[in-house]
Amino acid sequence: MSGDIKWLRQLNLFFVAMSFFTRIPIPSWVVIDNDKLNKASRYFGLVGLVIGLICALVFWLAQLILPTSIAILLSMVASVFVTGGFHEDGLADTADGFGGGWTIADKLRIMKDSRLGSYGALALGLVLLLKWQLLVELALYSPMAAVSALIAGHTLSRVLASSFIFSEQYVRDDDTSKSKPIAEYQQLNDLFILIASGIFVLLWLNGVAAFALFISLWLVRILLGGFFRKQIGGYTGDTLGAAQQISEVCCYLVILAVGLS
Repeated sequence: MSGDIKWLRQLNLFFVAMSFFTRIPIPSWVVIDNDKLNKASRYFGLVGLVIGLICALVFWLAQLILPTSIAILLSMVASVFVTGGFHEDGLADTADGFGGGWTIADKLRIMKDSRLGSYGALALGLVLLLKWQLLVELALYSPMAAVSALIAGHTLSRVLASSFIFSEQYVRDDDTSKSKPIAEYQQLNDLFILIASGIFVLLWLNGVAAFALFISLWLVRILLGGFFRKQIGGYTGDTLGAAQQISEVCCYLVILAVGLS
């Protein structure tokens, strides 16, 4: 009985993570509060896996009857539809804040502004275009390469972004940020489970691709962490979104460069 209760608690945490990052309906019995949002960070990688599987399925079905480029675009639309553009919004806000602010206070203020500025528009447009082109190239090489890239990219990018909760300082001092509930702490056990979801995906790939992704994403994490600390002294929910988008593109770049076979 106690084992069943533990599994039910973990399932509850998974659905809490799902509700935070996606628009996928969750069961009515799921309990959501700040404590569970903190603990749910352990399953952000698994949520990325679900999103990646959905996008991969949309691409696979679409490419059976439509041109490859359209199938890739539909998979990207599916990603935005499922997540509500959650991470893309963070990327745009981060670009506007870092590009338009001189002081930390200015950057944080601009990042809270709901309006889209020129830096944000440029960053968002270029990243989306780069994603589309990389995935098209992978799909032309092999449809399964694009499927694998979508699954790996969505999962590993969310593992990387969420790991900043454990190691970096949350810099907002108000309750207006959408990431406030998950920014209070991340225990070592949460981090281990988060990383395990990334390792699971890496083991699914071949050795060369897995090794290249591990090294590349580790370097990306170091660079982004240092950049965020220099710009604002830590991280916010917006910078986590930016980290996810940037590392997702990195995944596609690496897989295209080293291949999957």
